Amino acid sequence: MKFIHEDFLLQTRTARRLYHQFAEAEPILDYHCHLSPKDLAENRQFKNLFEIWLEGDHYKWRAMRSNGVAERFCTGDADPFAKFQAWAATVPHTLRNPLYHWTHLELQRYFGIDKLLDEASAVGIWKEANRQLATPELTTQGLLKKFNVQAVCTTDDPTDDLRHHKAILASDVTTRVLPAFRPDKALAVHQPDQFNQWVSRLSEVSGLAIGTFPEFLEALRSRHDYFHAQGCRLSDHGMAQCYSDFCPEKTAAAIFARVQKGKPAAPEEQAQFSAFMMLFFGQLDAAKGWTKQLHLGALRNNNTRLLNQLGPDTGFDSIGDFPQAGALAAYLDRLDQEQALPKTIIYNNNPADNYVFATMLGNFQDGTMAGKIQLGSGWWFLDQKEGIEWQLNALSNLGLLSRFVGMVTDSRSFMSYPRHEYFRRVLCNLVGRDVENGEIPDDDSLLGPMIQNICYANAQQYLQLPTNESNKETRKQPASRSGARIHPATRREK
Repeated sequence: MKFIHEDFLLQTRTARRLYHQFAEAEPILDYHCHLSPKDLAENRQFKNLFEIWLEGDHYKWRAMRSNGVAERFCTGDADPFAKFQAWAATVPHTLRNPLYHWTHLELQRYFGIDKLLDEASAVGIWKEANRQLATPELTTQGLLKKFNVQAVCTTDDPTDDLRHHKAILASDVTTRVLPAFRPDKALAVHQPDQFNQWVSRLSEVSGLAIGTFPEFLEALRSRHDYFHAQGCRLSDHGMAQCYSDFCPEKTAAAIFARVQKGKPAAPEEQAQFSAFMMLFFGQLDAAKGWTKQLHLGALRNNNTRLLNQLGPDTGFDSIGDFPQAGALAAYLDRLDQEQALPKTIIYNNNPADNYVFATMLGNFQDGTMAGKIQLGSGWWFLDQKEGIEWQLNALSNLGLLSRFVGMVTDSRSFMSYPRHEYFRRVLCNLVGRDVENGEIPDDDSLLGPMIQNICYANAQQYLQLPTNESNKETRKQPASRSGARIHPATRREK
C-alpha cells in the first residue's frame, strides 16, 4: 500500500466516512499566512523544487541541523540541488516527526509522487517535480486554483504600501488575497534606532508628520483606515504574552518622546507603552468590526550568535513558559469594559496553557455572536497531529467545537496547502473514534454539518471578508491621508 493513500490517518470506518463525505471537498479559507504578496502578484514560476519547498522553511532547517547538516546547506550558499539532497538525506531520520507526513503528503498532492524521499530517490523526484513546476498549473496563482483556495490573508506591516495586493486585485485571480494588519514594530520602543526608522517610514507612507505621540497614533489610525479600504478585516500580533501594565496617554507620550531622542525604553516602560498601544489597536479593530489575532507564547531568537549571523525567523525559536492567564484576562477585560473588545482569535504555543486559554474564552463570550472569542488552531510547534488533537480536545471540553473557525497554514511556503487536508483528517479521525466508542451519536445529520462548518463555513461567516467584486470597488478609493479626529470608540480617558 502507498504511504499516502486515500485513508491516510483515518483509523476507523466512521472517520473515513466523515472525511470523504464531508471534509475532503470543502474549499480552503487561509485567513492567516505569511505568503509573499509579491510572488502572488507576479504569478511566480518556481525554477525548481528548492525554491518552492526549501527556500524559507525553518522547520526543515531545524531538522537538517539536528541531523548534522552544515549551515551552508540550510541558509547558506550551497547549490539548490545540493541543499535538496541534504534535505532528502535528512527525511528518513524524521520518522515520527510531522515533517515526514508533510513531506510525502506534499509530494503526492503537488506532483503525484508516491515515492518515499531519501538519497536514492532524490534525483528522480527533483527532475519530475521541476518538470511539473514549469507548467502554468503550478505557478503561485495556479496553486490557489489547484487547491480551491477561496481566500488568503497575508501578514503585512502598517508601512506596507500594499501595491502587490492592488496588482492582484486588478488581475484575473479569482481567489481573494487580502492584507492583515501586523503592527508589532509599533511596540519596539526598547530599540530606538529601529523604532525611529520605522516611525519615519510610517510618516512617509501615511503622508502625516510625526513629531508627537498623538501624531504617531493618528498615522497608525490612518494606515488602519487604508488597510480597511483595501479589504483588510484582520489584525495580528505576535507577543510572548499580553501586556497589562496599563498607563495613561501622557505616560505613553513621555516614553515616546524619550525614544525619539534615542533613549531606549526600560523594560517596565516598554511594557507600559505596549499595553497602551494594544488597547489602542483593539479599539481600532472593534470600531471597524475586524478580527484581532493574538499569537502568544513563543520564545524567539534564543541563539544570539546565529541570530546575529542569519537574522530572525531562521529556526532558533522555541515554546516559552510565560505566565499567561492574568495578563490575558486583564487585556480582554479592559477592552470589554470599554465596549471595544473585537472578535478575537487567540493562538497558544505552549500545550501547558491549552486549558488556560480555552477557559479564558468563555469569560468574554457576550452572546452577540457565536464563538466571538476563538481558541486558534494548533500553532507553530503545535500544528502537528498530537498538538492539533490537544487543541481540539481542550476546545471541545471547555467550549463549543462546532463553532471553531478551523485551520490556517501560518506558512511562508506555497507548498503548505495540504496542511488543511492534514488537519481535516485529524479532525475526522478524532470525531470518528468518539462515534465508534459510543461517546457521540452516529448521526450524519448532526456530524456532517459540524465537520463542514469547521473546515470552511464557520470561518467564512465569522470573518465576513469582502468579496472580489466589493474589493474591486475599494481599489478606486485613495489612501487615507485625512487629519480626522479619533473616532469616539477609539478614545481612551487620560
